[in-house]
Amino acid sequence: MIAFVAGEIAAKTPEAVVIETGNGLGYRLLVPSSTHQRLPAEGEDVHLHTFLNVREDAMELFGFASEAERDVFETLRGVSGIGPKLALASLSALSPGELRAAVMDEDAGRLTQISGVGKKTAQRMIVNLGDKLQRIDTGSGDGALSAGGDAAKREARADALSALEEMGMSTAEAERALRKALRADADAQSSGELVRRALAERG
Repeated sequence: MIAFVAGEIAAKTPEAVVIETGNGLGYRLLVPSSTHQRLPAEGEDVHLHTFLNVREDAMELFGFASEAERDVFETLRGVSGIGPKLALASLSALSPGELRAAVMDEDAGRLTQISGVGKKTAQRMIVNLGDKLQRIDTGSGDGALSAGGDAAKREARADALSALEEMGMSTAEAERALRKALRADADAQSSGELVRRALAERG
């Protein structure tokens, strides 16, 4: 398996990037728009995490700016009816954190905003992806639970999550309550504030 490709950007199109490596080879990688927007200019160096899709008639190499994007891409492909193109479209429409939030909140309407995803596919995603996406670290800045950036805020949110779980909530329920709390009061700083707000939002 090719874990990553690093080298100089030789060419870019809206759907792909060609990376020339040190051995003189050029690799064409299909990328989601989220990755494409973060690519440097042609002639500059880049490092992309990759997934190699082998078909009977072709091999396709997909590139991602983060391991989270790649892991979510692989997880999406495990859902019936979702192939590489639809998985790529999903990551072009939603970040890993946003996709995880939509699944955990059972927000089929949000998922159907993805090009090619209808109501049935959205329901399959909700049923099949919940536990799997929980295990993926979507990274700083990807979704409400990791938004804000600094270590103190992340620690407060982790403590609040643990406190809510100790009160009897499942991990999914606690994450959902915290997301609602953060949407209602983005300035909440301490774990105590977050817990109080989460309980109030939960009703």
